[in-house]
Amino acid sequence: MSDELDFIVEVAKDSMSKAINHLENELTRIRAGKANPQMLEGVTVDYYGAPTVINQLANVSVMDARTLTIQAWEKNMLQPIERAIINANLGVTPQNDGNIIRLFMPPLTEERRKEFVKRAYSEGEQTRIAIRNIRREAIEQVKKLQKDGLSEDLTKDAEKQMQDITDQHISLVEKHLGSKEKEIMSV
Repeated sequence: MSDELDFIVEVAKDSMSKAINHLENELTRIRAGKANPQMLEGVTVDYYGAPTVINQLANVSVMDARTLTIQAWEKNMLQPIERAIINANLGVTPQNDGNIIRLFMPPLTEERRKEFVKRAYSEGEQTRIAIRNIRREAIEQVKKLQKDGLSEDLTKDAEKQMQDITDQHISLVEKHLGSKEKEIMSV
């Protein structure tokens, strides 16, 4: 029975860690005033009928603190890349000169910064919900094991262990959100 308990705990830990990784990826997409190529990670372009991410079609680099440059490997892909960036609603307007696309990051207003912080906290809340759901499912599995003959003490210990793991991951969410808010709000 303890092997099954260990398995349930390990699966829950792994799932919670994946939720934290997802949060980290989402937070890198929320811009904090400076140019970051990861902003474009989720943007896909129609490349001959197949949705393809920009960094597989072009070289994305940071020109300076507020400018990204996108150099497409095929010149005829500049227009579709530009359209995809506009459709992604990133808050930047691409400047296409026929050779490369430049993205100038406008300085963030206080209102826009607060909007980004709200978005970050919304992502954090989604992650907290996911972590709590993982905990709930793991505890339900432990209770099923109790019905199949697991002792009450082991059940209580497993539930406490799940709660401790959940608390650790929730505090990680808070830490990530705090650092992202600090990054966004610093001028």
